[in-house]
Amino acid sequence: MPLPRTRGKALRQRLAELRGPDVPAKALDARALAALAANPGCRRRAILDGAGVNKAAVASALGSPSVFGQSQFAFTRGNAFEAKVKADGGAELLRLVHEKLDRRAEPPAEARVPDLSATGPEGRAARTALALREATAAAGGWTLLDHPMLALDVAGSPAFLEPDAVVVHPDGSWTVVEIKSFPMLDGSADPAKVGAAARQAAVYVLALEEVAARLDPAPEVRHRILLVCPKDFSNLPTASAVDVRKQRAVTGRQLARLTRIEDIADTLPEGTCFSPQLPAAELASAVESVPATYAPECLSACELAFHCRDRSRAAGAVTSLGRSVRAELGGLTTVEEVLSAARGETGDPEDPAVTALRRASRLRAEALQNCGPQAPANATTGGARS
Repeated sequence: MPLPRTRGKALRQRLAELRGPDVPAKALDARALAALAANPGCRRRAILDGAGVNKAAVASALGSPSVFGQSQFAFTRGNAFEAKVKADGGAELLRLVHEKLDRRAEPPAEARVPDLSATGPEGRAARTALALREATAAAGGWTLLDHPMLALDVAGSPAFLEPDAVVVHPDGSWTVVEIKSFPMLDGSADPAKVGAAARQAAVYVLALEEVAARLDPAPEVRHRILLVCPKDFSNLPTASAVDVRKQRAVTGRQLARLTRIEDIADTLPEGTCFSPQLPAAELASAVESVPATYAPECLSACELAFHCRDRSRAAGAVTSLGRSVRAELGGLTTVEEVLSAARGETGDPEDPAVTALRRASRLRAEALQNCGPQAPANATTGGARS
């Protein structure tokens, strides 16, 4: 649910203060939202993303620059491929949608491509919602929305998202289209990249569902999205239908678990600011005032991962060893606590984690004792052969 007007205005002002004076907000895109949903317990990322802070600039100012992100070459290649796919009013794109997702409908001989331009993200989101409503009401034809703007409520703060395209089918249902520049070889692509694209598309599906829920009757938002990629080693487009129901359910559940951004902001000391222009020591203090939940998976999804990893290692936190290890250790949160429990110095003997650690310690000691010293390889020959 959106915040009341006065409360929402106060929150936006507070978030602007956290960014710093004259620092523009960085848009929260679907890729960032998918990464945020994968680690909903990280209050640090939630408040920084919610405030529109440029985490890459913050990481550089803290002396832990990020290597996360897309290269300029890949960005340019992706834009060129997307332009090719959408050429001629999206004729090839709509052909692929018809072939992969809706063969029972009439082939898209022509399609409506409404103008979605408006002032600001709020205006574009409203214009997109109107275009979707009009296209759904005019059933019987195809409609292509090129780079629509969708709004999704995230922890009490609106996030504006821009999918590559949304197609309205002749039956009034809606489909998300993801256009990627990685190749599809012999009909299949890199599973890791397909998975990332599916998680990103799931965010768009959630946002579309919010728009659909405001219409009566609510149109169907299809859970099979169209993933368009270059075919083999060419620049010709091919496509595959990807079912994102699992990713949509997981992402929706994780986003719902996020602590409201305004609640996190209320816990920060007065005057807290995350501007990259601050002195390094002051900026580090501000960042450390918000707890983080670091895991090795953050290295591929968050610009602040190297900074958080250094702090996690310095504190001896077991989360730096991975979420699976952290889950196995129960209430033992630091490496020192784990070693102390394994040696029998601390820990509840009834705790299964402590019991397992002590047994592993005994087995290790017995194995080392039974090994004994090893004789040198040339001991029986009296030295090296000449």
